[in-house]
Amino acid sequence: MAGRAPSLFFRRKRAVAGVTTGLASVLVAGVLAGCAVEDGAASGGAEPAQRTKTADVVLPTAGMKFDYQIGGGYTPPDGVRAVSRDREDEPAPGQYNVCYVNAFQTQPGALEWWQDTHPDLLLRDGDGELIIDEGWDEVLLDTSTAARRTQLAEIVGEWIDGCEESGFQAVEPDNLDSFERSKGKLTQDHNAAFAEALAERAHSDGLAIGQKNTTDLLDRHAAIGFDFAVTEECAQFDECDAYADAYDDRVFAIEYEGEGDVGFDESCSAWGDRISLVLRDLDVLPADEKGYVFRTC
Repeated sequence: MAGRAPSLFFRRKRAVAGVTTGLASVLVAGVLAGCAVEDGAASGGAEPAQRTKTADVVLPTAGMKFDYQIGGGYTPPDGVRAVSRDREDEPAPGQYNVCYVNAFQTQPGALEWWQDTHPDLLLRDGDGELIIDEGWDEVLLDTSTAARRTQLAEIVGEWIDGCEESGFQAVEPDNLDSFERSKGKLTQDHNAAFAEALAERAHSDGLAIGQKNTTDLLDRHAAIGFDFAVTEECAQFDECDAYADAYDDRVFAIEYEGEGDVGFDESCSAWGDRISLVLRDLDVLPADEKGYVFRTC
């Protein structure tokens, strides 16, 4: 089995223009803190959580307050019911926890591990040079063949297993849109096929799986197996309606302070009654660091 690649707490901003088996009853009754139910009956008057795929997969509830903590975990602000944290972080007690996994590109600082252990899974151009996402200094992973996707699914699948073992209820595999930065080496079909393998792994672990950005694949979300969406700057790019419609409002949407022309108050007026909107600082800093920004609708 492949070893686990290093992971860094590193914000992922990729806006695109144009409960585990054996612990389900505990998570449903306690960890989701009033969101989970059995057989659709509300517990203590709380809004029912929705189940899908297998008896152990619990979907987020539409509109639950959300915090994006992939830059480092901290005590969720009052009223928050769901958080996303890096796979190397611990889940937040009493929350619906989403596990961040960089599934389609190398994490910053992890390139040496990939070169030493799986150099053939790194995407290269016609001259053999690594294809890099310059914005984040991350090398793209090669999803172009079934054989490579199978190998990648084993590696990333172990990370997803780790999310389940840590106690997360869901996973968000990032950089689904890497085909856009691949110099024509990757297609939507390649990444959709890999995403489908990851969805099967997540569901087999009892985890829900979120589509991360990429409206280009929204029409294929059901076939791939995605259960909800995590989207960055959907208000700025006028995409919130597309995600909300596709996922019955089960959308965690992050806007960033100072980015674009659409203010957060305007975004809340338009979407705050349907989806989970949060305003964060660009670096997604922990609450005790200078520059930290957090607001919800």
